[in-house]
Amino acid sequence: MREMIDIYTADGQKTGRTQERGTFLEPGSYMLYVLAMIEDGSGRFLITQRAMDKKWAAGWWEVTGGGVRAGETSLEAILRESAEETGLDITKSARPLVPVYRYRNDDPVRGDNYLVDIYHVELSFTLDDVKLQQREAIGARLATRQEIAELADQGIFLHYQRLEQALAAETTE
Repeated sequence: MREMIDIYTADGQKTGRTQERGTFLEPGSYMLYVLAMIEDGSGRFLITQRAMDKKWAAGWWEVTGGGVRAGETSLEAILRESAEETGLDITKSARPLVPVYRYRNDDPVRGDNYLVDIYHVELSFTLDDVKLQQREAIGARLATRQEIAELADQGIFLHYQRLEQALAAETTE
């Protein structure tokens, strides 16, 4: 059975409808994703390298995240995704676990419409604490913002501009 997702409006309200993940979304209908920028005590971020058999962006670097399942909240999804993909319990974050930024993608041609909640997590951990989900990632590292920018400049880091926008939005609040 395929994974079911809730359908949201452009302003993030659930419509009460669900459908299979990966099916065409009509204009004005969105699914929800979550991303976690997990920062250690020295200001470095946990990034993971996508498995080589991924359909999209195989081998690229990214932060932890994924799709919100039907019946799940954004917070429940980021807790689940972080635990599944990295083995980390982010409930111990020194920052409140609330989205620091949300963006919307509209793709009426492919029906790939989505909202993304970005969380900024501050956690005391080391790379030894990270337990990768092997089907999702083949590597992990702690990287500074500059190192992440360099990966983005090489064209091998996902969501870079959106993560920078999220960090910038935090500093203006």
